Amino acid sequence: MSILIIDAKTVSEAVPMKEAIEAMAVAFGQLSAGNVTMPVRTSLTTEKGMTLLMPCYAPSSDLTIKVVSVYHDNSGLNLPTVTATVLVLDAKTGLPLALIEGNSLTAIRTGATGGLAAKLLARKDAKIVALFGAGVQARTQLQALMAVQNIEQVNLISQTETSAQKLRTEIKKWHNSPQVTLVKTAQEAVSNADIIITATTSSTPVFNGEDIKLGTHITAIGAYTPTMQEIDAITVNQARIIVDHRESCLAEAGDLIIPNAIIDSEIGEIINGVKPERTNDEEITLFKSVGVAIQDTFMANLILENAQKKKLGIMVDL
Repeated sequence: MSILIIDAKTVSEAVPMKEAIEAMAVAFGQLSAGNVTMPVRTSLTTEKGMTLLMPCYAPSSDLTIKVVSVYHDNSGLNLPTVTATVLVLDAKTGLPLALIEGNSLTAIRTGATGGLAAKLLARKDAKIVALFGAGVQARTQLQALMAVQNIEQVNLISQTETSAQKLRTEIKKWHNSPQVTLVKTAQEAVSNADIIITATTSSTPVFNGEDIKLGTHITAIGAYTPTMQEIDAITVNQARIIVDHRESCLAEAGDLIIPNAIIDSEIGEIINGVKPERTNDEEITLFKSVGVAIQDTFMANLILENAQKKKLGIMVDL
């Protein structure tokens, strides 16, 4: 019995962003259609941290188990605080097929989901982006957005100026890179923005809803607990709210729980034609994602398929 080991570098080589976005569209369509087996994640706590187990299966894919560990003391050991791996199992035999580095997989699938949301919900002429955050998620969100929209200007704001400068330098090297301006205030970032991306660890709103213009699309991916809130109630109350998964967002998304928001639809319902895409140029749309296991399943299957075609990764006998 053998298994393919796929590291972070190989993950990046195996999946073009446009393919990742297409995979997420299929994943969310299957989820909203009720074709996915996605048990509630299991949490195991130790003296130093915790590990989460997230199995998932859809009939059109092999099944996966994602393992995420969160150990805050690791930072003092020069180790990552959060680590993730994804195990792919053959749906016909149960045998292991691949072990994939999970942090890079998570970044790409989360970015691709934001790109998918923008494709469906942002105005077609949207060109200016307000980007809150300068970490890995901010990078992949912008990369995915650029795959579906003609972005000309990015208003970048981050708590750490060094990370913002680093990201701006990196973006300049991208193909068809937009102009990047480092801004000091949230109002300056959002006042002329067509699209707002929040990819921070903030527990309080990062901008004032009174400062955004009609027709703005917002993708919020940073807040992931019931007490965290990147988006204020003013924004929530004037927006059409679309989520990755109702049940998960109602349990985990403080952006929606705190203001008692009304969810209009799941993104999969739009994919399936049950709900419409953007309805007019003045509509404010808010896509909230907390992340669900079906994203990992479809992304892992795509990575494995492409790695096999391109002969990437390392095969190991067990």
